[in-house]
Amino acid sequence: MSEWLLRLTEITVTVIDGLALLLIAWGTVQAFIGAVGLVATGGDGHHRRDVWLRFARWLVAALTFQLAADIIETSIRSDWESIARLGAIAVIRTFLNYFLERDLAELRDQQRESGQPGGKV
Repeated sequence: MSEWLLRLTEITVTVIDGLALLLIAWGTVQAFIGAVGLVATGGDGHHRRDVWLRFARWLVAALTFQLAADIIETSIRSDWESIARLGAIAVIRTFLNYFLERDLAELRDQQRESGQPGGKV
């Protein structure tokens, strides 16, 4: 493979992984601030769930970026370690997405039942 293509791929993977790191860091900071706020105010279950769901969304977004980077990286490196890493991230992301969507559906149902505004989450 051309040297320039390999170098461009490495740079792209590094940039995408950096973006994923920023998403995780930002989501973690928001979740921490939200948790501190809950402790300080004694927030209810709805607010706790809201903090968790926002954090989970950041994690899913970051895992999506990491999955993209791993797909690109696997295209130039076809060793078993790269393939296993790609598979592990895909499985983790799939489970996180499943549980996040399930929690969002439960929250929508609860809001509809209680007549709260914002039935769309």
